[in-house]
Amino acid sequence: MTTRRSFLASLLAAGAAPRLGWAAVGDPSYLAAAREGDGGFALYGLDGAGRATFRVPLPARGHAGAGHPKRAEAVAFARRPGTFALVIDCVSGAVLHHLTPPEHRQFNGHGVFARAGAVLFTSEQKSETSEGVIGVWDVGSGYTRIGEMASAGIGPHDLRLMPDGKTLVVANGGIATDPSDRTKLNLETMRPNLTYLSLAGTVRDQVELEPDLWQNSIRHLAIRSDGLVGFAMQWEGAPGAATPLLGLHRRGAALVLAQAPLRDELAMQGYAGSIAFSGDSTELAITSPRGGRMHRFSSEGKFLGVVSRADICGLAPQGNGYLASDGLGGLIAVDRTGPAPLARLECAWDNHIVSL
Repeated sequence: MTTRRSFLASLLAAGAAPRLGWAAVGDPSYLAAAREGDGGFALYGLDGAGRATFRVPLPARGHAGAGHPKRAEAVAFARRPGTFALVIDCVSGAVLHHLTPPEHRQFNGHGVFARAGAVLFTSEQKSETSEGVIGVWDVGSGYTRIGEMASAGIGPHDLRLMPDGKTLVVANGGIATDPSDRTKLNLETMRPNLTYLSLAGTVRDQVELEPDLWQNSIRHLAIRSDGLVGFAMQWEGAPGAATPLLGLHRRGAALVLAQAPLRDELAMQGYAGSIAFSGDSTELAITSPRGGRMHRFSSEGKFLGVVSRADICGLAPQGNGYLASDGLGGLIAVDRTGPAPLARLECAWDNHIVSL
């Protein structure tokens, strides 16, 4: 009988590197970065119940990750502004490739695979002007950079692949930053937008907020299977404003801004850190670690309620509701009946949970 060990040994002897799928690391449902108790950093795979299926160390704080759609391989992006991204073999923990943006470019914390995992797109900006760039990397040749295209905005952050597999949606946050220390340089003149690009870089659609909300930076995205886009915002204007922090958009239609009651909106402190549709796609939510709150909304933008949790931020679909994480190592499930604790690890989860 051929064992797994002898099969892998024969492949290695023949000079072929096996490319194992996610089953080899416990079929995780999510990726999440964390700061550990000893001050180090790691990337975790999590199953649907919040249990760790794998852990690989990171050399510095991670922000978000992108999981390859077929093999147990993840790209971990440094916190913005970043000068590196690591392609990690989640089976062995080995760093397969170090990705570095070209001179005078910086990574902005997010990326997404397209064309069945053949291409990686990364959100970037020009260091001196913060003009948005989408980097293009050929996965099959060892993540060779093969080009770039304009994001059609300033300071792009999150980007996602639309359900048609042919369109990227980009959150151009509108904020110009100092490349050395993240100082915000243009808060009085910022102008965020939501842009849809073809995979070749053609602008297919673009929408903006009204001028009185131009200081509401569009940061993070969630996509429903029918093409509805949710976006989370962070207010950069005068403190104490109760601006909407959730937007909804469908290509060809007007933006819809969803707002909580005044008291609840003020409690978010102008900051939405993460966003996700529920597992059954009937609603969506945003989180605020500053406010210690999660706000739930219908897919039409009606406020449904609040979940209170200290330092809550990471959010992803789970079951009929959500998986959420906090900065104290906690993972909770949230559905219409309320929150339920799942697990707690000796770490501080970073801002995002990425669904695989």
